Amino acid sequence: MLFHEEDSESAIHIDFVPMADVLFNLLIFFLLATTIAQVEREMNVALPTAGASAPISQELRELIINIDKDGKITVAGRAMQLNELHDQIATAVKNNPRQKVSVRGDRNTTYANVAAVLDTCKAAGISEPYLDTIPINAAAR
Repeated sequence: MLFHEEDSESAIHIDFVPMADVLFNLLIFFLLATTIAQVEREMNVALPTAGASAPISQELRELIINIDKDGKITVAGRAMQLNELHDQIATAVKNNPRQKVSVRGDRNTTYANVAAVLDTCKAAGISEPYLDTIPINAAAR
């Protein structure tokens, strides 16, 4: 009598290569998604302190204008002049009359640089530009 011995190892086979591919794709997706969201916040701008500073919701803060210590204006990682900034804000206001703008001026830049950007915002149709600051207790860290 012949006995047929079933190979128990070959009966159950789980291929881990596709599972590893899916996990790596998910990891890359989430790393890119979180990196892109932080681009504006990681500009090299040292914000001044204020006692009543608080962030507004991300949905409302659609346009972030960074002013570095030398007065260079950057929006979405792109350097621009005041006339380009005016055109971009005017287009945004035309598309959304409730457009919100945050101005992030370096604490070491001259006030004239910040005032020029705020004036450009007002001239382009932003009634209340938000001047971004950090809380006093966060600056001590």
